[in-house]
Amino acid sequence: MSGARTGRKTIRCAIYTRKSTEEGLEQDFNSLDAQREACAAYVLSQKHEGWTTLSERYDDGGYSGGTMERALPFPGCSPTSRPARSTR
Repeated sequence: MSGARTGRKTIRCAIYTRKSTEEGLEQDFNSLDAQREACAAYVLSQKHEGWTTLSERYDDGGYSGGTMERALPFPGCSPTSRPARSTR
């Protein structure tokens, strides 16, 4: 059922994945993929609460958490909470 029919608000969840080095990112299935799968499974487990996963991917492969040199893919995102650039 949709959120409108159940009276429950739909919660759209963006999944942000990060790996601080580029090592292993060339693999068909890498750490970013594993993180995304785990997060998507959790969001799916909350479907009864109206949660849904956005199809847009926000992967931050090869960027250290200590750098602010990243794109801002979400409108209204502040420079102090910089998610990755979309990979789609």
